[in-house]
Amino acid sequence: MAYNKQYFEKVFSNERMERYFLIHRDEDLAIKHYRCNLELAESFYISLSVFEVALRNALNRELETMAGREDWYIMFSTTPGLENLSRYISQAVKQIVGRREAVTPSKIVAELTLGFWVSLFNSEYERLLWKHLRRAFPYMPKSERRRKNISAPLNTFRGFRNRVFHNESICWNLTRVAEIHSEIIQVMGWINKDLPAWVEPFDRFPDVEKSIRQRLKWE
Repeated sequence: MAYNKQYFEKVFSNERMERYFLIHRDEDLAIKHYRCNLELAESFYISLSVFEVALRNALNRELETMAGREDWYIMFSTTPGLENLSRYISQAVKQIVGRREAVTPSKIVAELTLGFWVSLFNSEYERLLWKHLRRAFPYMPKSERRRKNISAPLNTFRGFRNRVFHNESICWNLTRVAEIHSEIIQVMGWINKDLPAWVEPFDRFPDVEKSIRQRLKWE
């Protein structure tokens, strides 16, 4: 089998491959770059997954405390200023019902998207939610513990996560990608100080980044 330009354009589409073949005159190098993009995306699975689960569980705990009940999300429809958040709950319920499963608080929490959790830090909800949700980041320096300092990186992570899991191009500016990885680890540590050390031994990103720099001669 000849894994050439025609093959990759047929399998992955001209639009997806165009950038690689335009940048690299060497066809083999363009294909190598695309493979590196896949490897780089795969290397983020650990950090992104651990971060997302830790964030969700931390925020869920604080919302339970705030509402005084496990199904804290019912307050959205009756609290002026939070009504817009009800759409996320409705969508989660629809997905669960569509699978013919029982709708429970734990399943709704698990079904809610990262977009929902990140949206809780939008400026429009600051007055109602921030004083409660800031407690989800006990290890964030107090001098920096402001809503915008949480919202900005979380929105960056959400956009980057979507690119990773939709197989979009991320393997171009490795310096910026490495910065995002470091920021994910940092915010993870704001949630739980022991998480970064636990993740480090099996986080593949540092090794994969180094390998890509060598193979693409980006050192």
